Amino acid sequence: MEGKIPDFSGNWKMKSSENFEELLKALGVNVMLRKIAVAAASKPAVEIRQDNETFYIKTSTTVRTTEINFTVGQEFSEQTVDGRPCTSFPCWEGENKIVCEQTLLKGDGPKTAWTREMTNDGELILTMTADDVVCTRVYVKE
Repeated sequence: MEGKIPDFSGNWKMKSSENFEELLKALGVNVMLRKIAVAAASKPAVEIRQDNETFYIKTSTTVRTTEINFTVGQEFSEQTVDGRPCTSFPCWEGENKIVCEQTLLKGDGPKTAWTREMTNDGELILTMTADDVVCTRVYVKE
């Protein structure tokens, strides 16, 4: 990657969220679990530590905490939003955006992916997709 790597590190809180329940619906999550997940995910706290192209991202909600470690350009194992194991491959798209395609380890389901992008005004935009459904979450530094 050319140029300076953007700095994603810090503690982030969510400012807005669009389409999260629709995303869960697209993943086949049942209505009761969707309600719980939406409530739990309404105030996630995100901690990002970054060393050059290596990232540690911890997302904490009232129901569960997830942690991922990855290096851009290298495959890693994580779980889809609905908790299924997958292999993920993050890569840079442009200067400020990481795009990560996910491949389910078993079974089939919608094609899932996420992106994380730093905006010029210091916001972090997370998108999560399941086929054509896109959930967009905007975070600001605490």
